[in-house]
Amino acid sequence: MPRRKLSEYRTKVLVAEGLDLPYTGWSISEGKDLTQVKGFKSYVLKVDQAEKKRFKNGLVLLDLTKADLDSGLKKLQKRGYEHFIVEPYVKHDQEDERYISLSYDKHYSYLSYSSMGGVDIEDNSETVQTVRIDEKTNWSNLASKTGFSEAQLQKLFEIFVREHFTFLEINPYTVTTEGLHIMDAAVEVDDTGTFFVDGWSNSDLRSPRSAKKTESEEIVAVLDEKSPASFNLSVLNPNGSIFLLLSGGGASVVVADEIHNHGLGKEVANYGEYSGNPTEDETYVYTSALLKLLVASKAKKKVLFIGGAVANFTDIANTFAGVIRALNDYAPKLRKQDVRVYVRRGGPRQEIGLARIHQVLEKYELLGAVYDPNTSIQDAVKAVIKEMK
Repeated sequence: MPRRKLSEYRTKVLVAEGLDLPYTGWSISEGKDLTQVKGFKSYVLKVDQAEKKRFKNGLVLLDLTKADLDSGLKKLQKRGYEHFIVEPYVKHDQEDERYISLSYDKHYSYLSYSSMGGVDIEDNSETVQTVRIDEKTNWSNLASKTGFSEAQLQKLFEIFVREHFTFLEINPYTVTTEGLHIMDAAVEVDDTGTFFVDGWSNSDLRSPRSAKKTESEEIVAVLDEKSPASFNLSVLNPNGSIFLLLSGGGASVVVADEIHNHGLGKEVANYGEYSGNPTEDETYVYTSALLKLLVASKAKKKVLFIGGAVANFTDIANTFAGVIRALNDYAPKLRKQDVRVYVRRGGPRQEIGLARIHQVLEKYELLGAVYDPNTSIQDAVKAVIKEMK
Protein backbone atom coordinates (compact mmCIF):
# COMPACT_ATOMS: atom_id res chain seq x y z
CA MET A 1 0.00 0.00 0.00
CA PRO A 2 2.41 2.73 -1.05
CA ARG A 3 1.51 6.26 -0.12
CA ARG A 4 1.16 8.44 -3.16
CA LYS A 5 0.47 12.15 -3.51
CA LEU A 6 -2.56 13.65 -5.14
CA SER A 7 -2.21 16.67 -7.39
CA GLU A 8 -2.63 19.95 -5.59
CA TYR A 9 -5.40 20.81 -8.03
CA ARG A 10 -7.47 17.72 -7.13
CA THR A 11 -6.76 18.24 -3.45
CA LYS A 12 -8.06 21.79 -3.53
CA VAL A 13 -11.14 20.85 -5.51
CA LEU A 14 -12.04 18.16 -2.96
CA VAL A 15 -11.38 20.38 0.06
CA ALA A 16 -13.16 23.40 -1.39
CA GLU A 17 -16.23 21.39 -2.36
CA GLY A 18 -16.31 19.70 1.04
CA LEU A 19 -16.05 22.98 2.94
CA ASP A 20 -18.35 24.85 0.54
CA LEU A 21 -15.58 27.33 -0.30
CA PRO A 22 -15.13 29.07 -3.65
CA TYR A 23 -12.16 27.85 -5.67
CA THR A 24 -10.73 28.96 -8.98
CA GLY A 25 -7.82 27.11 -10.52
CA TRP A 26 -6.73 25.29 -13.65
CA SER A 27 -4.81 22.04 -14.07
CA ILE A 28 -2.34 22.30 -16.94
CA SER A 29 -1.30 18.81 -17.97
CA GLU A 30 -2.15 15.91 -20.25
CA GLY A 31 -2.66 18.04 -23.35
CA LYS A 32 -4.45 20.94 -21.66
CA ASP A 33 -3.05 24.38 -22.43
CA LEU A 34 -3.30 27.92 -21.10
CA THR A 35 -6.29 28.88 -23.27
CA GLN A 36 -8.56 27.69 -20.45
CA VAL A 37 -7.12 30.32 -18.05
CA LYS A 38 -9.33 33.40 -18.01
CA GLY A 39 -10.43 36.51 -16.22
CA PHE A 40 -7.83 37.74 -13.70
CA LYS A 41 -5.18 40.45 -13.51
CA SER A 42 -2.36 38.24 -12.23
CA TYR A 43 -1.69 34.59 -11.54
CA VAL A 44 0.36 32.02 -9.65
CA LEU A 45 1.97 29.21 -11.66
CA LYS A 46 3.23 26.17 -9.75
CA VAL A 47 4.64 22.77 -10.59
CA ASP A 48 1.99 20.25 -9.49
CA GLN A 49 4.11 17.12 -9.33
CA ALA A 50 4.60 16.11 -5.68
CA GLU A 51 7.84 18.08 -5.40
CA LYS A 52 8.96 19.27 -1.98
CA LYS A 53 10.15 22.82 -1.24
CA ARG A 54 8.75 24.15 -4.50
CA PHE A 55 9.05 27.80 -3.53
CA LYS A 56 12.68 27.48 -2.46
CA ASN A 57 13.50 25.54 -5.62
CA GLY A 58 11.99 28.08 -7.99
CA LEU A 59 8.99 25.95 -8.90
CA VAL A 60 6.46 28.60 -7.87
CA LEU A 61 6.12 31.72 -10.01
CA LEU A 62 4.14 34.60 -8.48
CA ASP A 63 2.25 37.63 -9.76
CA LEU A 64 2.37 36.70 -13.44
CA THR A 65 0.32 38.44 -16.09
CA LYS A 66 -1.55 36.37 -18.65
CA ALA A 67 1.27 37.12 -21.10
CA ASP A 68 3.88 35.96 -18.55
CA LEU A 69 2.19 32.59 -18.05
CA ASP A 70 3.28 31.18 -21.39
CA SER A 71 6.99 31.95 -20.89
CA GLY A 72 6.80 30.77 -17.25
CA LEU A 73 5.23 27.50 -18.31
CA LYS A 74 7.90 26.89 -20.94
CA LYS A 75 10.61 27.66 -18.39
CA LEU A 76 9.31 25.00 -16.00
CA GLN A 77 8.71 22.49 -18.79
CA LYS A 78 12.36 22.80 -19.81
CA ARG A 79 13.25 21.59 -16.33
CA GLY A 80 11.42 18.34 -17.05
CA TYR A 81 8.04 18.97 -15.45
CA GLU A 82 4.71 18.17 -17.09
CA HIS A 83 1.99 18.88 -14.48
CA PHE A 84 1.14 22.41 -13.34
CA ILE A 85 -1.52 24.41 -11.53
CA VAL A 86 -2.53 28.00 -12.29
CA GLU A 87 -4.54 30.14 -9.85
CA PRO A 88 -5.41 33.80 -9.40
CA TYR A 89 -2.70 35.57 -7.41
CA VAL A 90 -3.93 36.77 -4.01
CA LYS A 91 -1.66 39.11 -2.07
CA HIS A 92 -1.40 38.62 1.69
CA ASP A 93 0.87 39.36 4.64
CA GLN A 94 3.27 36.54 5.46
CA GLU A 95 2.61 37.02 9.17
CA ASP A 96 -1.01 35.95 8.58
CA GLU A 97 -0.02 32.51 7.25
CA ARG A 98 -1.20 29.50 9.26
CA TYR A 99 -0.71 25.73 9.20
CA ILE A 100 -3.06 22.77 9.70
CA SER A 101 -2.78 19.06 8.94
CA LEU A 102 -4.50 15.72 9.50
CA SER A 103 -2.64 12.42 9.73
CA TYR A 104 -3.37 8.77 10.43
CA ASP A 105 -1.09 6.19 12.04
CA LYS A 106 -3.15 2.98 11.61
CA HIS A 107 -4.81 3.34 14.99
CA TYR A 108 -5.73 7.00 15.42
CA SER A 109 -6.13 10.23 13.50
CA TYR A 110 -4.41 13.43 14.57
CA LEU A 111 -4.89 17.12 13.89
CA SER A 112 -1.90 19.46 14.02
CA TYR A 113 -1.99 23.24 13.76
CA SER A 114 0.12 26.36 14.14
CA SER A 115 -0.42 30.08 13.93
CA MET A 116 2.87 30.25 12.01
CA GLY A 117 2.64 28.64 8.58
CA GLY A 118 4.33 28.90 5.22
CA VAL A 119 7.62 27.70 3.78
CA ASP A 120 9.44 28.02 7.12
CA ILE A 121 7.08 25.78 9.11
CA GLU A 122 9.85 23.21 9.66
CA ASP A 123 11.96 25.90 11.30
CA ASN A 124 9.03 26.71 13.61
CA SER A 125 8.10 23.13 14.54
CA GLU A 126 7.95 24.05 18.21
CA THR A 127 4.81 26.11 17.47
CA VAL A 128 2.92 23.10 16.10
CA GLN A 129 0.31 21.63 18.46
CA THR A 130 -1.11 18.14 17.91
CA VAL A 131 -4.29 16.54 19.27
CA ARG A 132 -5.79 13.09 18.77
CA ILE A 133 -9.22 13.00 17.19
CA ASP A 134 -11.74 10.84 19.03
CA GLU A 135 -15.17 11.08 20.66
CA LYS A 136 -13.74 13.53 23.20
CA THR A 137 -12.38 16.00 20.63
CA ASN A 138 -13.15 19.59 21.59
CA TRP A 139 -14.02 20.99 18.17
CA SER A 140 -14.96 24.36 19.63
CA ASN A 141 -11.52 24.81 21.18
CA LEU A 142 -9.82 23.74 17.95
CA ALA A 143 -11.94 26.22 16.02
CA SER A 144 -10.73 29.04 18.24
CA LYS A 145 -7.10 27.96 17.70
CA THR A 146 -7.22 27.38 13.94
CA GLY A 147 -9.64 29.94 12.53
CA PHE A 148 -11.73 27.17 10.96
CA SER A 149 -15.29 26.93 12.23
CA GLU A 150 -16.36 23.83 14.13
CA ALA A 151 -18.41 22.73 11.14
CA GLN A 152 -15.47 23.26 8.76
CA LEU A 153 -13.09 21.22 10.92
CA GLN A 154 -15.56 18.35 11.16
CA LYS A 155 -16.20 18.46 7.42
CA LEU A 156 -12.45 18.50 6.79
CA PHE A 157 -12.10 15.35 8.86
CA GLU A 158 -15.03 13.76 7.02
CA ILE A 159 -13.25 14.41 3.70
CA PHE A 160 -10.04 12.96 5.15
CA VAL A 161 -11.77 9.70 6.08
CA ARG A 162 -14.11 9.43 3.09
CA GLU A 163 -11.39 9.95 0.48
CA HIS A 164 -8.93 7.52 2.11
CA PHE A 165 -6.34 10.21 2.85
CA THR A 166 -3.42 9.20 5.03
CA PHE A 167 -2.11 12.77 5.31
CA LEU A 168 -3.61 16.16 4.53
CA GLU A 169 -1.68 19.40 4.90
CA ILE A 170 -2.95 22.91 4.28
CA ASN A 171 0.03 25.24 4.41
CA PRO A 172 -0.32 28.08 4.31
CA TYR A 173 -3.84 29.33 4.70
CA THR A 174 -5.15 32.66 5.94
CA VAL A 175 -8.22 33.71 7.86
CA THR A 176 -9.35 37.28 7.17
CA THR A 177 -12.57 39.27 7.18
CA GLU A 178 -13.12 37.84 3.71
CA GLY A 179 -13.03 34.31 5.11
CA LEU A 180 -10.80 31.26 4.85
CA HIS A 181 -8.33 31.17 1.96
CA ILE A 182 -6.27 28.06 1.15
CA MET A 183 -3.03 28.84 -0.66
CA ASP A 184 -1.26 25.49 -0.66
CA ALA A 185 -2.55 22.00 0.04
CA ALA A 186 -1.03 18.54 -0.15
CA VAL A 187 -2.51 15.09 0.28
CA GLU A 188 -1.07 11.61 0.56
CA VAL A 189 -3.31 8.64 -0.11
CA ASP A 190 -3.11 4.89 0.09
CA ASP A 191 -3.21 4.28 -3.65
CA THR A 192 -5.49 1.26 -3.23
CA GLY A 193 -8.10 3.81 -2.14
CA THR A 194 -8.89 4.35 -5.81
CA PHE A 195 -11.07 1.24 -5.59
CA PHE A 196 -13.25 2.80 -2.89
CA VAL A 197 -13.56 6.51 -3.70
CA ASP A 198 -15.26 8.66 -6.29
CA GLY A 199 -13.43 11.92 -5.59
CA TRP A 200 -10.08 11.03 -7.15
CA SER A 201 -8.55 8.44 -9.46
CA ASN A 202 -5.15 7.17 -10.59
CA SER A 203 -4.92 10.08 -13.04
CA ASP A 204 -4.72 12.45 -10.04
CA LEU A 205 -1.67 10.72 -8.52
CA ARG A 206 1.66 12.51 -8.88
CA SER A 207 5.30 11.52 -8.56
CA PRO A 208 8.34 13.79 -8.31
CA ARG A 209 10.27 14.34 -11.53
CA SER A 210 13.29 12.64 -9.96
CA ALA A 211 11.31 9.46 -9.29
CA LYS A 212 11.93 7.76 -12.62
CA LYS A 213 10.02 4.57 -13.29
CA THR A 214 11.91 1.33 -13.58
CA GLU A 215 11.78 -0.58 -16.85
CA SER A 216 9.32 -3.02 -15.28
CA GLU A 217 7.05 -0.19 -14.13
CA GLU A 218 7.12 1.31 -17.61
CA ILE A 219 6.21 -2.05 -19.17
CA VAL A 220 3.24 -2.43 -16.84
CA ALA A 221 2.11 1.17 -17.43
CA VAL A 222 2.02 0.52 -21.20
CA LEU A 223 0.24 -2.78 -20.62
CA ASP A 224 -2.41 -1.05 -18.54
CA GLU A 225 -2.98 1.62 -21.19
CA LYS A 226 -3.54 -0.93 -23.94
CA SER A 227 -5.67 -3.45 -22.05
CA PRO A 228 -9.30 -3.41 -20.90
CA ALA A 229 -8.01 -5.26 -17.82
CA SER A 230 -6.25 -3.34 -15.02
CA PHE A 231 -2.55 -3.50 -14.16
CA ASN A 232 -0.35 -1.46 -11.86
CA LEU A 233 3.10 -1.94 -10.37
CA SER A 234 5.09 0.24 -7.99
CA VAL A 235 8.61 -0.54 -6.79
CA LEU A 236 8.91 0.18 -3.08
CA ASN A 237 12.28 -1.37 -2.31
CA PRO A 238 14.33 -2.65 -5.28
CA ASN A 239 16.37 -4.79 -2.90
CA GLY A 240 13.42 -6.08 -0.93
CA SER A 241 12.85 -9.70 0.05
CA ILE A 242 9.09 -10.12 -0.40
CA PHE A 243 7.67 -9.80 -3.90
CA LEU A 244 3.92 -9.67 -4.47
CA LEU A 245 1.99 -10.88 -7.51
CA LEU A 246 -1.50 -9.91 -6.43
CA SER A 247 -4.93 -9.96 -8.03
CA GLY A 248 -7.76 -7.68 -6.93
CA GLY A 249 -7.60 -4.52 -4.86
CA GLY A 250 -9.31 -5.78 -1.70
CA ALA A 251 -7.08 -8.83 -1.32
CA SER A 252 -4.04 -6.68 -2.10
CA VAL A 253 -4.84 -4.45 0.87
CA VAL A 254 -5.19 -7.46 3.17
CA VAL A 255 -1.87 -8.93 2.06
CA ALA A 256 0.06 -5.68 2.44
CA ASP A 257 -1.49 -4.98 5.85
CA GLU A 258 -0.74 -8.48 7.11
CA ILE A 259 2.92 -8.23 6.14
CA HIS A 260 3.21 -4.79 7.71
CA ASN A 261 1.54 -5.98 10.92
CA HIS A 262 4.22 -8.66 11.28
CA GLY A 263 6.97 -6.05 11.11
CA LEU A 264 8.22 -6.84 7.61
CA GLY A 265 6.80 -3.84 5.78
CA LYS A 266 10.27 -2.64 4.79
CA GLU A 267 11.00 -6.00 3.16
CA VAL A 268 8.15 -5.61 0.67
CA ALA A 269 9.77 -4.97 -2.69
CA ASN A 270 6.72 -3.96 -4.69
CA TYR A 271 3.04 -3.24 -4.66
CA GLY A 272 0.51 -3.60 -7.45
CA GLU A 273 -2.18 -5.84 -8.80
CA TYR A 274 -3.83 -7.23 -11.89
CA SER A 275 -7.60 -7.55 -12.27
CA GLY A 276 -10.40 -7.57 -14.78
CA ASN A 277 -9.80 -11.04 -16.27
CA PRO A 278 -6.57 -10.36 -18.20
CA THR A 279 -5.52 -12.67 -21.00
CA GLU A 280 -2.82 -15.31 -20.67
CA ASP A 281 -0.41 -13.18 -22.70
CA GLU A 282 -1.08 -10.08 -20.59
CA THR A 283 -0.52 -12.01 -17.37
CA TYR A 284 2.70 -13.40 -18.82
CA VAL A 285 3.99 -9.88 -19.56
CA TYR A 286 2.99 -8.62 -16.10
CA THR A 287 4.56 -11.59 -14.28
CA SER A 288 7.74 -11.34 -16.34
CA ALA A 289 8.10 -7.67 -15.42
CA LEU A 290 7.81 -8.56 -11.74
CA LEU A 291 10.21 -11.52 -11.91
CA LYS A 292 12.78 -9.30 -13.58
CA LEU A 293 12.70 -7.09 -10.49
CA LEU A 294 12.88 -10.13 -8.22
CA VAL A 295 16.04 -11.63 -9.72
CA ALA A 296 17.70 -8.19 -9.74
CA SER A 297 17.12 -7.69 -5.99
CA LYS A 298 20.27 -7.96 -3.86
CA ALA A 299 18.37 -9.43 -0.91
CA LYS A 300 19.92 -12.64 0.40
CA LYS A 301 16.55 -14.34 0.89
CA LYS A 302 13.56 -13.88 -1.39
CA VAL A 303 9.95 -14.99 -1.41
CA LEU A 304 7.29 -14.56 -4.09
CA PHE A 305 3.67 -14.50 -2.95
CA ILE A 306 1.08 -15.07 -5.68
CA GLY A 307 -2.20 -14.16 -4.05
CA GLY A 308 -5.75 -13.04 -4.44
CA ALA A 309 -9.27 -13.49 -3.22
CA VAL A 310 -11.88 -15.76 -4.79
CA ALA A 311 -12.46 -14.27 -8.23
CA ASN A 312 -15.97 -13.85 -9.62
CA PHE A 313 -15.08 -14.06 -13.30
CA THR A 314 -11.29 -14.07 -13.74
CA ASP A 315 -10.30 -17.45 -15.22
CA ILE A 316 -7.71 -18.80 -12.78
CA ALA A 317 -6.44 -21.53 -15.12
CA ASN A 318 -6.01 -19.02 -17.93
CA THR A 319 -4.21 -16.33 -15.93
CA PHE A 320 -2.03 -18.93 -14.17
CA ALA A 321 -1.02 -20.22 -17.60
CA GLY A 322 0.58 -16.80 -18.16
CA VAL A 323 2.21 -16.91 -14.73
CA ILE A 324 3.57 -20.40 -15.43
CA ARG A 325 5.07 -19.30 -18.75
CA ALA A 326 6.99 -16.55 -16.96
CA LEU A 327 8.11 -18.96 -14.22
CA ASN A 328 9.42 -21.31 -16.91
CA ASP A 329 11.52 -18.45 -18.33
CA TYR A 330 12.97 -17.41 -14.98
CA ALA A 331 13.14 -20.81 -13.25
CA PRO A 332 16.96 -21.28 -13.52
CA LYS A 333 17.64 -17.89 -11.92
CA LEU A 334 14.94 -18.34 -9.29
CA ARG A 335 16.27 -21.76 -8.31
CA LYS A 336 19.86 -20.45 -8.18
CA GLN A 337 18.71 -17.74 -5.76
CA ASP A 338 16.74 -20.30 -3.71
CA VAL A 339 13.47 -18.37 -4.10
CA ARG A 340 10.37 -19.85 -2.46
CA VAL A 341 6.95 -19.29 -4.02
CA TYR A 342 3.66 -19.28 -2.11
CA VAL A 343 0.27 -19.24 -3.81
CA ARG A 344 -3.24 -18.56 -2.54
CA ARG A 345 -6.06 -18.08 -5.05
CA GLY A 346 -9.60 -19.08 -5.91
CA GLY A 347 -12.19 -18.63 -8.61
CA PRO A 348 -13.38 -20.14 -11.90
CA ARG A 349 -11.30 -23.21 -12.87
CA GLN A 350 -9.18 -22.88 -9.73
CA GLU A 351 -8.59 -26.64 -9.45
CA ILE A 352 -6.86 -26.71 -12.85
CA GLY A 353 -4.83 -23.54 -12.27
CA LEU A 354 -3.68 -24.45 -8.75
CA ALA A 355 -2.76 -28.00 -9.75
CA ARG A 356 -0.68 -26.81 -12.70
CA ILE A 357 1.23 -24.17 -10.76
CA HIS A 358 1.87 -26.64 -7.92
CA GLN A 359 3.35 -29.07 -10.42
CA VAL A 360 5.60 -26.42 -11.98
CA LEU A 361 6.86 -25.09 -8.66
CA GLU A 362 7.61 -28.60 -7.46
CA LYS A 363 9.41 -29.39 -10.72
CA TYR A 364 11.73 -26.40 -10.35
CA GLU A 365 12.20 -26.85 -6.57
CA LEU A 366 10.60 -23.47 -5.90
CA LEU A 367 7.56 -24.71 -3.97
CA GLY A 368 6.69 -23.05 -0.71
CA ALA A 369 2.98 -23.92 -0.63
CA VAL A 370 -0.13 -23.69 -2.79
CA TYR A 371 -3.43 -22.89 -1.08
CA ASP A 372 -7.03 -22.85 -2.25
CA PRO A 373 -9.78 -20.73 -0.63
CA ASN A 374 -10.02 -23.16 2.30
CA THR A 375 -6.96 -21.33 3.62
CA SER A 376 -7.49 -17.66 4.42
CA ILE A 377 -5.29 -15.01 2.86
CA GLN A 378 -4.04 -14.09 6.32
CA ASP A 379 -2.92 -17.65 7.05
CA ALA A 380 -1.24 -17.94 3.66
CA VAL A 381 0.68 -14.73 4.35
CA LYS A 382 1.69 -16.06 7.77
CA ALA A 383 3.38 -18.96 5.99
CA VAL A 384 5.37 -16.39 3.99
CA ILE A 385 6.30 -14.56 7.19
CA LYS A 386 7.44 -17.83 8.77
CA GLU A 387 9.58 -18.55 5.71
CA MET A 388 11.23 -15.13 6.01
CA LYS A 389 11.93 -15.46 9.71
